[in-house]
Amino acid sequence: MGAVQENAALRRRQQQLPLRPAGPLTVKALLAWYEAERRDLPWRYGPRKKADPYRVWLSEIMLQQTTVKAVVPYFQKFVARWPTVTALAGAQLEEVLQHWAGLGYYSRARNLKACADAIARDYGGEFPKSEAELLKLPGIGPYTAAAISAIAFGEKATPVDGNVERVVSRLFAVRQPLPGAKPEIRRLAATLTPQRRAGDFAQAMMDLGAEICTPRKPSCLVCPLQQDCSASAQNLAELLPMRGAKAERPSRYGIAFLVQREDGAVLLRQRPEAGLLGGMLEVPSTPWGDALPAKKEAMRAAPVTTAWLPVPGAVVHVFTHFRLELIVYRALVPIDASFTLWAEQERCRWVHRRDLHAQALPSVMKKVIAHGLADN
Repeated sequence: MGAVQENAALRRRQQQLPLRPAGPLTVKALLAWYEAERRDLPWRYGPRKKADPYRVWLSEIMLQQTTVKAVVPYFQKFVARWPTVTALAGAQLEEVLQHWAGLGYYSRARNLKACADAIARDYGGEFPKSEAELLKLPGIGPYTAAAISAIAFGEKATPVDGNVERVVSRLFAVRQPLPGAKPEIRRLAATLTPQRRAGDFAQAMMDLGAEICTPRKPSCLVCPLQQDCSASAQNLAELLPMRGAKAERPSRYGIAFLVQREDGAVLLRQRPEAGLLGGMLEVPSTPWGDALPAKKEAMRAAPVTTAWLPVPGAVVHVFTHFRLELIVYRALVPIDASFTLWAEQERCRWVHRRDLHAQALPSVMKKVIAHGLADN
């Protein structure tokens, strides 16, 4: 059955049954389940325990568009290096970016540092507890503000992430496709949040979505909310939430210039602070455009004048909004090689191959270096 036919069938089935609101036992049942089945995570505190707002904030920023499994080692590394928000505020941005390298979405790391600076400077090193105050801080949006307020301070706030979104859309059998349904889902989620233990309830909803109310093959028979779930009653759980058609991801192209010095050092360039991968290190390249530049034009962006050799194949990396394909040119130069792009010289540095692992290199540039040095 095609997507259009499936959505039409879903609408017909939903029209036959009225919306079934969550029952009064939902909160009690979910909290009981959470106390017995909650995930053991390094930023978590037990039920009814006061959480550290720094650890809550740090984990929520890291978890944006990233899996729990990927975040755990980064979180542990960060709190070992910077155990408090004041300690993080005292760090250099480049070191923060180095510790973040590989986690992706690097604007989060820059906002993390800016937020720590603001808390240390404007709030005496203490997180504000209200959503309104938290929203004033860099990198904190409605979801993160609600999560910190509820989990760290016990305020009646309702964080709605992808897991909570899925649970609520099924619990109330929300019929509108995403993303248009998001405001209604947030409204419905807020009707469930209890006055007391809002933080435990929020984390219980997140865990339920991650462990039971999964995107595919939800475990409805062991769900503590099944008796109140409209989607389960209508046999719709696997079809919800409905989603609109995704726009096609465009492609961009460029040429990267991997320069290795005779002593084993590799030339890296720091990207501008603003924009994609801001402040990170990169292999110098042409601008990324809709088409691959001609070789003669591309060589104007080459950082040194030398003999360049193309590396067979290409590096492909998929960002959130576009697909990037880079052709790599490689060169070996003497130790006294001179730059041709003097305007770029201040942002360039030589880093020995053995030290590359400790640099603030995004994943795409690690791919470029690995590709360019594969047979060296």
